[in-house]
Amino acid sequence: MGVAEFSHAHWFFGNLYEALVKVPHRVAASEASRELPRSPFGSGSPGRYYVPIAPINAPVAIAALVAGWNHSNSRVWLVVAAASSTAGAAATAYLLRFINPDLFFSPQPLSQLRRKPLLRRWYRVHALRLTASAVSLAAIHQARTIQLRSRIG
Repeated sequence: MGVAEFSHAHWFFGNLYEALVKVPHRVAASEASRELPRSPFGSGSPGRYYVPIAPINAPVAIAALVAGWNHSNSRVWLVVAAASSTAGAAATAYLLRFINPDLFFSPQPLSQLRRKPLLRRWYRVHALRLTASAVSLAAIHQARTIQLRSRIG
């Protein structure tokens, strides 16, 4: 459960940072150059810090559910964590497949007319993703706390 809590904290705080500093606005408006290609791992792209850990979020939440299934006091929290993590992963998959390629990785930045609706949709889906990561993190933390307390007492 420690890995699940760490990975979901990474995910939540990364998502929060993206929203607060409007990373999508910056990346979507940037011009491509040899030094700064418009790519998933180019300068300014959050892909660099998500790729090492993000793919494990939903699997470790599900693994924590399986491992903690026999702990009835924390089971509900683990179900919530796994469901939220899976919903956040689905939202991420949607963004990666249908929004990010046009918005961030076209050879040149889109016109404001094309960029604005994509950014609006990105932030709506991101709000779901941010909520899912927060719920997952809180639920995993709660389940972990319950299990640690049951070992002590």
